[in-house]
This record gives sequence, C-alpha cells and structure tokens, in this order.
Amino acid sequence: MEFKITPTIEGEEVPYTNPSPRFFEAVGGAEGMQKLMYSFYDLIYESDIHNFFPQDRAEFDKVKEKNTKFFIQRCGGPKVYEEESKGMDLNEYMIRVHDDFTITEKARIEWLGCMREALQNFEMNEEAKMDFWNYVEAFSKLTVNNFEKRENPYF
Repeated sequence: MEFKITPTIEGEEVPYTNPSPRFFEAVGGAEGMQKLMYSFYDLIYESDIHNFFPQDRAEFDKVKEKNTKFFIQRCGGPKVYEEESKGMDLNEYMIRVHDDFTITEKARIEWLGCMREALQNFEMNEEAKMDFWNYVEAFSKLTVNNFEKRENPYF
C-alpha cells in the first residue's frame, strides 16, 4: 500500500475524516497505539523537525505520552485527552496548539515521513493503516501556518 502525500494549498478547504474506531481495535487498543506513537516520536526525535520538541529526553517523553493520549482518544479509544483539550473539539484544539509554532509544508512532509515509516514498520491490517494515514495526511494540512513566498514560482 502506498502512503501518498498531497501538497497543502494555502486557503484551500481541507476535508478529512476522523479515523474509524476499527483502527483503534486493529492497532491493539491503547497499548498498541502507545507502541505505534512511541515508535513515531522516536523517529521524530532523530528527524529534521526535532527542534519543535523538547531536547531534554525526559521532557520529550512527556510530549510522547501526552500526544499519544490525543491519538488514543481521536481514534475512538477512551477519553484520556479531555483534561488537555478542556472540552474543546479535539481536532480544533490540535490546530490551535500548532498555532504557537511556525509550521511549513517542508516540516509537514518531514512529520508525515516519520509517520509513514512508523506505520510501515507496524504489524497490522493494511486497510486500517490506510484509514489512519488518510486522516493524518489530510489533517496535517490544517497545521501548516507558514507558506513560503517566492518571487518566481518556477524556481
């Protein structure tokens, strides 16, 4: 299965669908989600966008744990992220969290590359992987908040 990355277009409406609860079951529940997300964040820690995250390993591990809770709840698991989102819609909350950072398309592609690698290395149903990928690939466009301007678009 191919995990495609489509470009973000400034101002474009981005339709997305939350992952099916079948993904949460297929990944192995909260324990499996933790395994997948910790693998993903370990790749992030070694990536070109590691500077978005705490450099202290103990602090980074707290981010991994917190963000894993987001994905557990977003994918139909227990409501373990309610305290962080303060009752706000999870997707809207996550978009607002990213407002504090300068997110470029290049950073989004790096993030998705780490997610793709983590998914490819995780043993589970390919259809469920694609369901999750379709969500993160589309939703990640909503976190891009810095569009590079070029004088000549051909260079």
